[in-house]
Amino acid sequence: MSSALFRTKNVEQSIRDTEEPEHSLKKSLSALDLTVFGVGVIIGTGIFVLTGQVAKNNAGPAVSLAFVVAGVVCALAALCYAEFASTVPVAGSAYTFSYASLGELPAWIIGWDLVLEFALGTAVVAVGWSGYIRSLLDNAGWHLPGYLAGRDGAHGFGFDILAAALVLVLTGILVLGMKLSARITSIVVAIKVAVVLIVIIAGAFFVHGQNYKPFVPPAQPVPAGGSLKAPLIQLMIGWAPANFGVMGIFTAASVVFFAFIGFDIVATAAEETRNPQRDMPRGILGSLVICTVLYVAVSIVVTGMEKYTRLSVEAPLADAFKAVGHPWYAGVISFGAAVGLTTVCMILLLGQTRVFFAMSRDGLLPRFFSRVHPRFKTPHRPTILLGVIIAVVAGFTSLSELAELVNIGTLFAFVVVAISVIILRRTRPDLPRAFRTPWVPVVPIVSVCATLWLMLNLPAETWLRFAIWMVIGIAVYLLYGRSHSILALREKAPAGEVPGPPPGTRS
Repeated sequence: MSSALFRTKNVEQSIRDTEEPEHSLKKSLSALDLTVFGVGVIIGTGIFVLTGQVAKNNAGPAVSLAFVVAGVVCALAALCYAEFASTVPVAGSAYTFSYASLGELPAWIIGWDLVLEFALGTAVVAVGWSGYIRSLLDNAGWHLPGYLAGRDGAHGFGFDILAAALVLVLTGILVLGMKLSARITSIVVAIKVAVVLIVIIAGAFFVHGQNYKPFVPPAQPVPAGGSLKAPLIQLMIGWAPANFGVMGIFTAASVVFFAFIGFDIVATAAEETRNPQRDMPRGILGSLVICTVLYVAVSIVVTGMEKYTRLSVEAPLADAFKAVGHPWYAGVISFGAAVGLTTVCMILLLGQTRVFFAMSRDGLLPRFFSRVHPRFKTPHRPTILLGVIIAVVAGFTSLSELAELVNIGTLFAFVVVAISVIILRRTRPDLPRAFRTPWVPVVPIVSVCATLWLMLNLPAETWLRFAIWMVIGIAVYLLYGRSHSILALREKAPAGEVPGPPPGTRS
């Protein structure tokens, strides 16, 4: 039984499965499209909110160094993703990579994890987008009825009609084709980056050098906590992070790291890339570099415009412009955040449907969902199913407490991919690799250590919820996935006979 749980799907078979006409995705994306997707999902409200928030609470003006540290940690993981995505250009990202190296059960676990994380991420972002749009509508004198404005603060029935509508519209766009999605994303990302550049350039005229002093404020120890809301590492060894000082930079890095989450979703589009061997590394690493530069620039501007001790937590950048007598820019920032969240929501939904599609094609989920649309060549069935479910969840649920689950799931995927690179280098040294992660195994090991450190700084209750979801996932695999797996069916088939899909999956 243990050998069945850890059976691997070789890379050649994974690539052959993408060539079946009924289960094949259309290759239409370029390196520019992938870079735009990466920038589109990484840059969200974090660039407008998190920069000032962390400067005030954790690092002061040195928050710019925290972004550099976080960018380096992400770059380590990105190098591992780039090698895998160019070597195994198959939908599914970390799920597919772990299936080729770690085995079926680990692959199922990471796939189950990613489906939840992308679903929650999409719903959380949709609810956040709805809040920005309602704020803009209120400024224009248009007010939604309370029962259609979401669950937060609702008495009785409450449904977030804007969040649900956004998810349904984006679902329709994804069904119509990846190239259309890429074009819309390119337009929206161009607007979003333009707004960020306007903020950086305009803010630079109001920077005062004295606001940077001291650049690294004196350290302030943080009292250790004992509840489930405390970081796991506090409960394990009693260690509490410090704010400000040199250690405060690393504390801040563990917070701002989550503003970078998203570049890994680029890897889910590997199968739909025209030249994945060349373009996947460019898209993954290029989007990460661009976003790191923008984050550092924004953090330098916001801490130069206003003393870090006076920055607001809710909307630091917008309030910084108000403080220097230019409230008009606050509206520009709100507009940029709302536009930016549209692409974040779309690309998270894209990533989730591709992982679900890949798991279905392997038989771990019903094969019914692995058929592509005959005209658009997109996985329309899982896209519609998941889009409707997420729209309902976003409409009826306040998801602020679940947002950290997105973080731990993504970090878990980083660990799996880094380990998989080491294993596949040893088990399949013969594979042609258009891009090779440098200094293996040193870079993957450092990536694992840095990622685990960030995970240990997450609240213990986040770990508990994550563990419960994983237990449910293992039960689903043992009851369904293990027996319906295409690899299991091939093992049972007589020698020389290639089994078809399970009964009832040709509809």
